[in-house]
Amino acid sequence: MSQDPPIKKLHLIVNLLNQEKYEESLALSSNLIAEFPKSIILHNIMGASRSGLEQFDSAIECYQNAIKINSNYAEAYYNMGIAYRNLDSIKLAIDSYSKALEINPKYSNANYNLGNAHKLNGDVKAAIQHYKNAIKNKPDFIDAYINLGNALMDMHEHKSAFEFYLKAIKINKNYTNTYQHIGRALKKMSFLKPNSNIQEIMHFILSQKNIVKPVDISRAAISLIKLDPSLNQILQLDLKNASNHPVEQIVSLLSSNKLLLKLMSISLIPDTTIETLLRDIRYKLIKSLDKIEFNPNLVHFQSALALHCFTNEYVYYQSDEETKLVEILQNKIENSIMKGIQPEQTCILCLASYKALYQYKWSHLLKMTPDIYEVVKRQILEPKLENELKSNLPKLQKITDHISSKVRNQYEGSPYPRWVQTGLNSKPSTFSKINKILRLKLFDKKILEIKKPTILIAGCGTGQQSINVASNYENAKILALDLSLSSLAYAKRKTKELGINNIEYMQADILNLEKLNKKFDIVICSGVLHHMDNPINGWKSLKNCLKDGGLMNIGLYSEYARKHIIKIREEINKLNINSNDHTIKEFRRNLMNSSELHHKKIKRSNNFYSLSEIRDLIFHVQEHRFTIPEIKQCLNELNLNFCGFDSDEVIKNFKQIYFKDDDLYNLDKWHQFEESNQDTFIKMYQFWCQN
Repeated sequence: MSQDPPIKKLHLIVNLLNQEKYEESLALSSNLIAEFPKSIILHNIMGASRSGLEQFDSAIECYQNAIKINSNYAEAYYNMGIAYRNLDSIKLAIDSYSKALEINPKYSNANYNLGNAHKLNGDVKAAIQHYKNAIKNKPDFIDAYINLGNALMDMHEHKSAFEFYLKAIKINKNYTNTYQHIGRALKKMSFLKPNSNIQEIMHFILSQKNIVKPVDISRAAISLIKLDPSLNQILQLDLKNASNHPVEQIVSLLSSNKLLLKLMSISLIPDTTIETLLRDIRYKLIKSLDKIEFNPNLVHFQSALALHCFTNEYVYYQSDEETKLVEILQNKIENSIMKGIQPEQTCILCLASYKALYQYKWSHLLKMTPDIYEVVKRQILEPKLENELKSNLPKLQKITDHISSKVRNQYEGSPYPRWVQTGLNSKPSTFSKINKILRLKLFDKKILEIKKPTILIAGCGTGQQSINVASNYENAKILALDLSLSSLAYAKRKTKELGINNIEYMQADILNLEKLNKKFDIVICSGVLHHMDNPINGWKSLKNCLKDGGLMNIGLYSEYARKHIIKIREEINKLNINSNDHTIKEFRRNLMNSSELHHKKIKRSNNFYSLSEIRDLIFHVQEHRFTIPEIKQCLNELNLNFCGFDSDEVIKNFKQIYFKDDDLYNLDKWHQFEESNQDTFIKMYQFWCQN
């Protein structure tokens, strides 16, 4: 008599398992096991079914039963390793995968998962070797290439990681996950040699929408773009005085660079050299507009320039001469439209690179031709939709706090930030799975059992954060609040555009959250508390909205990391500079031309290259900053437990000095680390705490 059931019955059970019908596959296999008690296949299927139901302890018993029958059953050891991994028993998982490989040294999946387990256990070098072994035995193992790249990223070997990501693309160029990892590598890279293949890949990534946040790879893209011989030649020119180089000729050369035009159309460009070039071209275009003849390259470039200037909110400094030329141009266009004559596309696009078209009463009379479609959509139709959305946004309570009102006014005038695309997670996860990556020190583990988390985002701005959270957390129900209706309307429009339906938006002040009469599993408040009159009062209000055992993610400015900004803010106060658009642009131009070290440093921030972002960065109406001891004091006062910082890069650098696992959760050691590495939290302290 066979030890295994008939093939037809096994196929039926396996099909149910593959369809994730775990209860049915478990029921059928459990019925058959009495008749076939020595079937290692049945025991293995029962283990897989129980794993699918997250009954990992029971699954391990099933695999052990299979191993008792056949001690050389590699697949049972392998599956047992997966179950141990899901129980966070990493060392037992390593033992199980290793046993599977003793039996079958060419077991690629076992090598791959053993690599993953070693990486989780902190042994990145061992992980790299096992990924390489997996690839050696299975050359098209795309996930092994990706995770090998990720492990090399952990070792700060970004270029090597990038090479393995490129190999993954060669296996399957449609595997979106690969491009997201390429984006991570590019964030750390610059190029010294031209490479048309990588330019094509970057162009593809930016064209696919929402694979990466465009500004994250912009510096890498710029380094490649600058190696273009035509562009390099143009950069050597003094365009303002280069009368022997007609602007059409310059634009024609630039428009051949697809990556440059794509970047211009959807992203900030954090580079003063490229900015100067684009600003000078904008000037030459408006100055010689009457002499320029229409051609497709010109219109293509002008469209990209108009979109770019709209995205950076017209942050470029504008001379008095240009201001007069803009006035002449807008009068010319208005007169033309009033006579029922459509303006030339070059004129419309030239104006759109200086001022947003929605500001003009005649904007709705423009015909949306293919050449100017994207500009009209971005500069007229979308702002109109946002204005309509404002009236339907719910309001928690009238905002009465003096500082909250000032902050609201700032963001009503400058919704922060203006963005076109962002990097979204293609597959949301449960918090339990997310925490396996975060590795937070939890004081109450009930949060890991929650399958449908309720999440409050306090201070969502224009929606990038709320949309990213929706893409990360499976089955989440999100309430996103902000002081500014302009920001909320932008967020609402982008959320609808992306087809996301689990975010509710509301205007509210953190100080009034008791009116919600609701508690949440997770509260996220990044970059908000330090703009309040009294941050601890806002933090208390947030804590009162948090369930027992709930988690809070907080982002606060660092006193150490913002020393250069403090110095600039002091200069602004001493000069008595106000924060209207013109004076910000003028002050920013002075910073661009300055050789002072603290001025040079601020130019390295992406926030320097957008009007709303530089206003937020150095002209904000209210700013507090913190040190880690002050954060520790706040946590003690609020009776919150510190669970860990939320930054892979920061944690990697910290662990090079402090090796013990518990050190990660020791704020005193983090303070020592920051004192010696004062730019560590240049963006913010971003950390988790638990109620």
